[in-house]
Amino acid sequence: DFTTPSPGPPRVVGAHAAACLAGAVPLPLEGDGYQVVDVSRRRFYGHPSLLSFIRGLGRAVEERDLGLLLVSDLAQPRGGPMSFGHVSHQSGLDVDIWYRLDVPRLPIERREGLAQPSVLNPATGRPDPARFSDRHAEVVRLAASDPRVSRVFVDVAIKSALCARGWDDRGWLSRVRTWPGHDDHLHVRLRCPSDSPACVDEAPPPDDEGCTPAALRLAAVRERMFRKPR
Repeated sequence: DFTTPSPGPPRVVGAHAAACLAGAVPLPLEGDGYQVVDVSRRRFYGHPSLLSFIRGLGRAVEERDLGLLLVSDLAQPRGGPMSFGHVSHQSGLDVDIWYRLDVPRLPIERREGLAQPSVLNPATGRPDPARFSDRHAEVVRLAASDPRVSRVFVDVAIKSALCARGWDDRGWLSRVRTWPGHDDHLHVRLRCPSDSPACVDEAPPPDDEGCTPAALRLAAVRERMFRKPR
């Protein structure tokens, strides 16, 4: 495994789940509104657009007094497939952000192996209000409202809870899509940046909110069929 980025300007080559990353930049391990966890994995590299997104989201979360974001995996120093944990996260355009907002600032060594609980009540399969509140919903909204974002992946029960809220602006909900294994974190994926013509983008998400009963039922079926994350 490479431990350093390749030289040259930042550029993404390939698709999100089959890519390499040149000129990657490390995310500072702490900043306004966030801190990086499990630093020893060395998965805190990304394209500059992803770093800009994370730092902007952290500032927005701090300004609204929502808590402190725990930022998990971005990409390896040169992108590409990881030895465990992900199929995607190869392009430097993906990041996992935990739902936990209750962890204070910690020294780097104490950020290893923190508990990452599901926000769902195991008895009901629905979000537990003690672990998924209006603050957490606002974090998802802030992330999905960024125009650079292609998708925000969440559990189907979380998507349903977001749909049920009375948002004034609901346009961002179309970018919030369901994927199994995302009941303890949200997975944000950015669109291909303009400096990477060899980057292969996903098709835009459907224009609809994805909140109809039929859409949520279909997502629930997929959740039961495919339990592995990412």
